[in-house]
Amino acid sequence: MLVSPSGPTRPERVARGIELLTGWGLRPVLAPNVYARQGYLAGADALRAADLNTAFADPRVRGVICTRGGYGAQRVVDAIDLAAVRRDPKVVAGFSDITALQLALWRGARLAGVHGPGAAWRDERTPLASAESLHAALTTTEPVAVRAVEGEETFGVRVPGRTVGRLLGGNLCLVAASLGTPDMPDLTGAVLLLEDVQEPPYKVDRMLTQLRRAGVLDGLAGVAVGQFTDCADGWEVGVADVLTERLGDLGVPVLGGLPIGHGPGQLSVPVGTLATLDADAGTLTVAAAVR
Repeated sequence: MLVSPSGPTRPERVARGIELLTGWGLRPVLAPNVYARQGYLAGADALRAADLNTAFADPRVRGVICTRGGYGAQRVVDAIDLAAVRRDPKVVAGFSDITALQLALWRGARLAGVHGPGAAWRDERTPLASAESLHAALTTTEPVAVRAVEGEETFGVRVPGRTVGRLLGGNLCLVAASLGTPDMPDLTGAVLLLEDVQEPPYKVDRMLTQLRRAGVLDGLAGVAVGQFTDCADGWEVGVADVLTERLGDLGVPVLGGLPIGHGPGQLSVPVGTLATLDADAGTLTVAAAVR
């Protein structure tokens, strides 16, 4: 079922996503309010929550794919029927603002998800490799392996070492915004995934500093750094410099340059499952979110 828990979406982009999903042998259906709009939200909170709960309660629905991020998931996560999620677990795919939804589902049901493109598909940003990656993450039980790409701006963000831990996190803004809520996960022993878009370096610094001061990074096993897209602001300090400074002294392996996030060629990874981060080899390998 295709749902819009956050911002409003464009039917023509969803039509392209439906074409892809159908080509994989899946049977996508639209949630009743998938195209609703209320300002910067995809309809009223009650409508967005109702669509999520409809998907979670329907035994015919085996996966939930969010159309896009934007903003609004945090406004509805407390209305999710977590008992229904626990009775019939199904994979939830999305990224950006959907991090808030995936954190809530992890907290309330220990549900693993897929951090990957939404159903409002854009071929110019998510080409064939992106589609193949999402397909594999949704439909196979094989581990997902992602290799750091030299052309990514965060490629130089690296602290050597190898570690194993549960991959948690996603969009940095939403991780920071979850501090003080029930959905902020215990990151002890975890590999923290971070990515973001259109956040200038000083704001990335501020969010990482907030996480550090809150103590939630103290017990990390490692950090997987994805794409920080369109984050320049004209200062001589770039986002990779900030990430290196604020993550490099945590005493754990850090691997940047992963094509995970808002940039071109975005790949999909499970979240909530065990991952091996090998900064020496430049790879992140994550156990499947489906079974």
